[in-house]
Amino acid sequence: MRRKTTARLGLSAMLLMATGAGTGLASTAAAAPVPAPKSQAPASAGLLDAMRRDLGLSPAAARERLADERRAVKTERAAKKAAGSSYGGAWFDAERGRLTVAVTGRQAAEDVRETGADVRLVRHSAAELNAAKTRVDKLKAPADVASWRVDAKANRVVVDVVAGHRADNDVKAFLRSARATAPVEVGTVPEGPRTFAAGTVGGDPYYTGNVRCSIGFSVHGGFVTAGHCGRAGAGVRGWDGSDIGTFQGSSFPDNDYAWVSVGNGWWTVPVVLGWGAIPDRLVRGSAEAPVGSSICRSGSTTKWHCGQLLAKNETVNYSDGTVVHQLTKTSVCAEGGDSGGSFISGDQAQGVTSGGWGNCGSGGETWYQPVNEILNRYGLTLHTA
Repeated sequence: MRRKTTARLGLSAMLLMATGAGTGLASTAAAAPVPAPKSQAPASAGLLDAMRRDLGLSPAAARERLADERRAVKTERAAKKAAGSSYGGAWFDAERGRLTVAVTGRQAAEDVRETGADVRLVRHSAAELNAAKTRVDKLKAPADVASWRVDAKANRVVVDVVAGHRADNDVKAFLRSARATAPVEVGTVPEGPRTFAAGTVGGDPYYTGNVRCSIGFSVHGGFVTAGHCGRAGAGVRGWDGSDIGTFQGSSFPDNDYAWVSVGNGWWTVPVVLGWGAIPDRLVRGSAEAPVGSSICRSGSTTKWHCGQLLAKNETVNYSDGTVVHQLTKTSVCAEGGDSGGSFISGDQAQGVTSGGWGNCGSGGETWYQPVNEILNRYGLTLHTA
């Protein structure tokens, strides 16, 4: 998509102005949300259409799910505090619209129920499982071990192996070592993950050398994106070929995050592109969505797609041998050039696209690096509306 900078800035200005009282723009067709009952979350027609296309939800069901997810975010915070050291993780059940929290003690279970969450008693706490996963992280994984993560619902460390390779000697050896140090469950994926690099508004393309990636989220002074897209000191060009700025920090592998300074006439806006599928989204914060929530992605190759948040804190073993930790797994598709692009839940920033398997024709899964980790690592402040 080729747009003049002034046109983009005009749109961003309208989006920002529409959030204030007395501007006269809040009732325009471009900015007006689809009416919804007070008990449900507001949603644009484009967002509802994307959730229909990618999640099979009617507009009414999509509105109800968004409202349930907003409640689940608040409930998870309260439940985690109430559970204390007994906390074993949490997940959102989309069919029931309820959050379930795992705990290791009966008293904690009673305390968590008072927050409004459902409760499941489990053997291992989240702290125990995270420590077990850290031990697995120290193992050398063969290429056909795709990823591993703490799965709160299974109360195990789940290791995903590429289909047809579970009997391979090197895979079997890895699984033996993993089981010796952690409670392990083995899953299967159709193919191994890869990064999505093919070559400041979230989802827009940028270029460094001969690589094209996507902007994640604006921060004060620049934007965040994927670390595999460029090293510190590398120059960055925008969608129009003009200089944007420079990679100020970058980490890959181990992590997959980076931030780029913005100058040369460019500046930041708290917007993620909807690419015409939905109106561009204002970013209002970075509250972390629970497992099971709906989530959407914006990228410069495949534009806007939605899916479900499947797992957190997953270690991914990309097919080129690089390993990345603490990624979040989703059912959203992506392709080359989408790397670094925005994952957003409602109006809350979630993370930047790292990689995955499959494509947007046949489907697949994609991982992102959580945005709050990036902000904390570099001392950045998210640009919000």
